[in-house]
Amino acid sequence: MTSQTAFETEIASLLIEALDLEDMSAQDIDPTEPLFGEGLGLDSIDALEIALAISQKYGIQMKAEEEQTKEAFYNLQSLCAFIEQRR
Repeated sequence: MTSQTAFETEIASLLIEALDLEDMSAQDIDPTEPLFGEGLGLDSIDALEIALAISQKYGIQMKAEEEQTKEAFYNLQSLCAFIEQRR
């Protein structure tokens, strides 16, 4: 497993809270593993929950129709990069 940066840990904690993943800790999320499908196994409803949590905490809008948003949801690293670019 790849180690997390402080910001990746912060966002992983946000994912755990937003998705109610009670049996996981932020450190359980590998920053390079996919969030959807075979990775964490998230689905489109989870994506909406994540987008809402990011909007509430950071004031960043994630629009489903934008290619950058789709790319941001690939893994924890890409999600963190997306947020950092827009803060």
